[in-house]
Amino acid sequence: MSTPMNYLVTGAGRGIGRGLARNLLAQGHRVFLLDSNESELSNTLSLASDWAKSSFSVSSNSLYKGKVVDLRNREEIKNVVGEVNEFFGGRLHALVNNAFATPHTWRDEKGMEDDPSSDDIMDQWDDKIAVGLTAPFLLSRLCVPMLKGKGKESSAGCIINIASTRAEQAEDNHEGYSAAKGGILGLTQSMSISLGHRHNIRVNAIIPGWINVENENKAADEKNAKWEDGMTDEDHSWHPAGRVGKVEDIYKAVKFLVESDFVTGEKIVVDGGVTRKMYYPE
Repeated sequence: MSTPMNYLVTGAGRGIGRGLARNLLAQGHRVFLLDSNESELSNTLSLASDWAKSSFSVSSNSLYKGKVVDLRNREEIKNVVGEVNEFFGGRLHALVNNAFATPHTWRDEKGMEDDPSSDDIMDQWDDKIAVGLTAPFLLSRLCVPMLKGKGKESSAGCIINIASTRAEQAEDNHEGYSAAKGGILGLTQSMSISLGHRHNIRVNAIIPGWINVENENKAADEKNAKWEDGMTDEDHSWHPAGRVGKVEDIYKAVKFLVESDFVTGEKIVVDGGVTRKMYYPE
C-alpha cells in the first residue's frame, strides 16, 4: 500500500472527482472533497467510510472531509482553504483541480444555441471560466503554503489540473468548455515555472478523452448501475486501446504524476488513442 498522503480534490461529489476520491481513500490516503452539489457530495460522503482504509492507526472518518463550495465565489474559496489547512495540519501533498461547470454545451432557457443576444449563454460562459479556470488559479495560489513543504526534510507537493481533449478538438457550441480547458493547459505550463522556481511545486495536466462516469453519481447508486451499462461494442472498438475509459485510468495518471518528482509542466493524454486517429468523410 502507498504511503498515505493528503489530497484536495475539487468536483469530488460525482464523476471523475468522485472516482478519484474513491481510489485514493481505498489506498489509505486522506482526502478533502469539494463540490457545489450538496446532494451528490452528501451521497459520496455517505459511501466514503466503506472506501476508506483504517490501517494507519486512524479512524476512517479522519481520512476524509467534504465541503459544499461554490467555486465561482472567491470568498468561499478563500474560506475553505483555511478548513483544508486545519484538516491536514498544514501539509498538502496534491491539489487536483477537477471541477467544472455543467452543462458543457450552450443552451439558453428556450433551448436556443445561436442567439447572439442571449444573456443565458453569456452567463454559462462566465460560469465555465470562473469554475474551470479562475478557481484553479486562485485555489492553487492559496494552497502554496501547504504544498511547498516544511524545511529541507519535506519535499514539495504538486498540482494536477484536469483538462480535456476538447481543449484541442472542437464540437458545436462548446466555446466556454473548450476555452476553459485550453486555458488550463496554458495555466499549467505557466504555474509549473513560477511555482517550480519559487517553491519546487510541480504542476501538470491530465487530458482525459471519453471517461465513462455514468456509474459515479447518486442516481446510478440508487439503481446499482455498472460502469459497462449502456455502452456498445462499437463504443469500445472506436478506441485503439479497445475500450472506453474508466476513472481508474485517470487515477493511475494522477498516481504517476504525484510520484514522479522530476516531471512538471507536462500534459498526459488519457484517451485510449482516439485523438491519434485520422477520420475522413464517408
